Amino acid sequence: MRILIVNRKIIYTLLIIIIIIIMTVAIYFSFYNRVDETFKMDIYYKGNVDGKVVSFACNIDWGNEYIQPMLETFSEHNIKITFFVTGTWAKNNPDLLKAIYKSGHQIGNHGYRHIDYDKLSYEGNREEILKAHNIVYDILGVEPIYFAPPSGAYNDNTVKAAKDLNYDIIMWSVDTIDWREDSTKEKIINRVVSKIHDSAIVLMHPTKETVKSLPEIISYLFEKGYKIGTISDVIK
Repeated sequence: MRILIVNRKIIYTLLIIIIIIIMTVAIYFSFYNRVDETFKMDIYYKGNVDGKVVSFACNIDWGNEYIQPMLETFSEHNIKITFFVTGTWAKNNPDLLKAIYKSGHQIGNHGYRHIDYDKLSYEGNREEILKAHNIVYDILGVEPIYFAPPSGAYNDNTVKAAKDLNYDIIMWSVDTIDWREDSTKEKIINRVVSKIHDSAIVLMHPTKETVKSLPEIISYLFEKGYKIGTISDVIK
């Protein structure tokens, strides 16, 4: 009878331990599944299309005088790209934004201000992205779906805010570095042709040297059999 009592105590103890383990495992996986769900979104440094297609991503917060020449070059070669605009720029240049969109180009979100988003809270990130989104929508009646963080700076708050606003984050795999003062036409061309690859995202800005380099970059890519398009052309 005593042995039976001891065995019951052991059984009860084991059952309690098993229940605790099961509950702990359940809580663990429940928590991490929520984390995974929160951050389950794509941050694209390049596209995912298997083929000879690349995208041009032009970030705009300045350089108005070079935008029309860029549009003319793209029009001459029947190319549509993605322009990522800041909200402040769009608000101050609605007619130029309309000209870009009417030319058939895709419009992306570059945040309201050109600041480091990796230093912002969730609320700060969300506010900056949403303000730019609303300005673009008010001007064009379209809702951007891609967000390019200024300077490529983002943190977990940026990722969560972008996801909550139904955005994918766009980075780049080929950088022209055309904003730097020492970036000549030759340097910009070399940076592109030396690193180009299938589904590349080529980052550029509206600068004098970019305008000068585009015809040769485009000709080179066409000769190599590449199609040049928007972010949506390399992300499926």
